[in-house]
Amino acid sequence: MSKRRAIIPAGMEAVYEQIHYAPGVLVGNTLYVSGQIGRNAAMQLVEGTEAQIAQAFENLKKVVEAAGGTMADIVDLTSYHTDMRDLKTFMQVRDCYFSDNYPAWTAIGAAQLGGAPGYLVEIKAVAVIGD
Repeated sequence: MSKRRAIIPAGMEAVYEQIHYAPGVLVGNTLYVSGQIGRNAAMQLVEGTEAQIAQAFENLKKVVEAAGGTMADIVDLTSYHTDMRDLKTFMQVRDCYFSDNYPAWTAIGAAQLGGAPGYLVEIKAVAVIGD
């Protein structure tokens, strides 16, 4: 049986300690990344649609790298949006992180994200790290 290990990158300890969830969980070589939103290491919302999307991807990247992987290891991506009109901007930012060998992707509209108003996007992922 594969052991599971919480992945808690530097700067995300407050998520685990205060909100009580792991930014990522590694089981064998499969990494499950919790939804990442556009907040910085100080747990503050960044302003602007593109900035929030980029911050969410940076947070996603931080979790994957803390588990020993890269963005190229992501096989499934799910994004949640409070305004589906932001998809074009989302795809432009996403394409800065994935240049080829794209993951599967599902985009879902949602009324509210992260338990607080103001969050525009949340991104969760599954990555397969190594062979």
